[in-house]
Amino acid sequence: MRRTVEGILVVHDHGHPHILMLQIANAFFKLPGDYLKPGEDEIEGLKRRLDDRLAPPPESRQFSQPVHGVDNDWEIGDCLAQWWRPNFETFMYPFVPAHITKPKECKKLFLVQMPEKSAFLRLLVDISVLELFSFCRGTCCTKEYEVIGHSIV
Repeated sequence: MRRTVEGILVVHDHGHPHILMLQIANAFFKLPGDYLKPGEDEIEGLKRRLDDRLAPPPESRQFSQPVHGVDNDWEIGDCLAQWWRPNFETFMYPFVPAHITKPKECKKLFLVQMPEKSAFLRLLVDISVLELFSFCRGTCCTKEYEVIGHSIV
């Protein structure tokens, strides 16, 4: 079974919670994370993927202070969601359907505690949690965050 982990990076901007996402294309947003190696621990695998995707290289002299997230220094919190893919379709469910004996994928979403200051290698887009809720309820015509919003909410 394929296992996937993703991190929900939450920051507060002007007193409102925002979620940091990677912008892959003009209208495609993704939570940072990826597939795990066989036998790899979920927390350690998420830390490794966050280091690969977001943390500046350790030999970088761009930042004079110690940088959060370098050398596997991520603070991984609770598992917020677990999704199952019963077959090779795009749909995922929050449960394993009764007729499925071997699901094809398990995806877990973990809360990642963010410090007051951080430096990232890639550009992250902060999206208001209120904006995610409004997209999930269908009040806006744009569906940029629909997949992410449905998996978190």
